[in-house]
Amino acid sequence: MAATKKYFGTDGIRGRAGEGKLSKISIAKLGLAIGHYLYREGLGGTGGGNRTGSVVLGRDTRSSGLWIEKLLIKGLTAYGINVKNAGVLPTAATSFLTRCNDADMGIMITASHNPAHDNGLKLFGRSGRKLDDQTQLQIEAVITKNVNAPVDIKPGKVTDITDSRDKYIDAVMSSLLPELNLDHLSVVLDCANGAAFETGPEILRRLGVKSLHVCGDQPDGANINLNCGSTNPERLCETVREHRADIGIAMDGDADRLIMCDENGDVLNGDQTMGALTLMWQIQGRLSRPGLVATVMSNLGLERMLGDNGLELIRTPVGDRHVAKAMQDGNYNLGGEQSGHMLMPDYLPTGDGMLAAIQLLSVLVTDGRKASEALQVFASVPQTLINVRYNGKSPLELEAVQDKVKAARAEFGDSGRVLIRASGTEPLIRIMTEGDDPKQVVSIARSLADFISGLS
Repeated sequence: MAATKKYFGTDGIRGRAGEGKLSKISIAKLGLAIGHYLYREGLGGTGGGNRTGSVVLGRDTRSSGLWIEKLLIKGLTAYGINVKNAGVLPTAATSFLTRCNDADMGIMITASHNPAHDNGLKLFGRSGRKLDDQTQLQIEAVITKNVNAPVDIKPGKVTDITDSRDKYIDAVMSSLLPELNLDHLSVVLDCANGAAFETGPEILRRLGVKSLHVCGDQPDGANINLNCGSTNPERLCETVREHRADIGIAMDGDADRLIMCDENGDVLNGDQTMGALTLMWQIQGRLSRPGLVATVMSNLGLERMLGDNGLELIRTPVGDRHVAKAMQDGNYNLGGEQSGHMLMPDYLPTGDGMLAAIQLLSVLVTDGRKASEALQVFASVPQTLINVRYNGKSPLELEAVQDKVKAARAEFGDSGRVLIRASGTEPLIRIMTEGDDPKQVVSIARSLADFISGLS
């Protein structure tokens, strides 16, 4: 039976800053644990202190990030680990700088799209990719030992990466084909008062966007994601309509994903934008393999459209880590999630909202039509989502539920799908059905929900 993680969740560590796993005592322990792990064992077989380890450290704009940063640095340097501080930058910049600085680990202090009172940590290995479960468990094992700061090790040094912004911006801009010109586009960019508040506008200005309207670029430590950004796109949509812009782009707090709206101020579906980009890359010959990696939540209409164009949709469980692994295992260079994460490892090792944004702007330029047309590339299949709360053990383990799900799938045949899974954070069963007949989609979803509810 696989060991269960106590500190790390599906995307690092996250919670209310100053409490529980994010208390000052817990952060101090974590800093020492990571330092101890890198010094004694080392990533990539550097252990036993045979060479000086290093960690790249980045953060978003939350005020709590400052004291978390200080406590992590104290623990890391106590074990002789050198810290290279990147400052306030997007998550993808921290992962990219980890790789290009040949660091043993990267740590991004962020709670992504969560409110300002939360914070968290995302950890990356030397490749810039997120740490695997085994390494996370090894670090947790050190935390439980309550290691103390050593007295016989020369402390590590702290240096600032002075060119961190330029290195990241150059990597993002390198993804755009040189012949493309964005100077005629009118763009609204909402930076969510988060990590991209400086780099986001700078990228678009360097690429020649002259009509640029920026909001969510005045962080004060407490307003990240507050009534702005990808989780609150209403302001973005209003600003696009006000300025009659061609397109709107909204980041989340750490800028690893985006939401877009068209020239009418209507939010664009993530599956549609992934589909549009996949088709453009196919035409340009940029796909390493003829397909797109996405999750089980992506619409059946996307799968059918790709199939009609000789492309495959490879589905994974929900979570960008699963998408990234499937891409790596299958040598695919384009993937993402319906929620707005898009992965393009040819340019950055993890998902990045601005990288995705300029690629989708290039779709507009290449296509020549309005966003409402160019970024709508398939007919969506009707979809229904229902959550069912339960007590005790997951009902998905019951044979009666498994038989009910099999019967529902048989009822759909080739005309639809049933996805049923347990939530990773709450005692909920998430039911998703989709198919060509809207009435059947709703009927099957409700039938499954009623059956599971009746077991409680």
